[in-house]
Amino acid sequence: MAILTVEVVSPEKRVWSGEATMVSARTLDGDIGIMPGHISLLGVLVPGIITVKTSDGNTSDFNMAGGFISVNKDRVSVLGEEIVK
Repeated sequence: MAILTVEVVSPEKRVWSGEATMVSARTLDGDIGIMPGHISLLGVLVPGIITVKTSDGNTSDFNMAGGFISVNKDRVSVLGEEIVK
């Protein structure tokens, strides 16, 4: 099974990191779903929920006050201004 390597960070700390099968988020351009093999992307996040579906089938939700998302070669970095899990 293909996986994503995901890291969710705020200015203060790393909030979460691990392997996932999907990440969903809301950008200025609308909702996106990222799965393994996704094209490279740099997007601006609007306030809302980021959902990470982990490789073990669980989900983790993070409430973001905005930020950025970067996707490159099955690596996803979520950089949030404020993050509440």
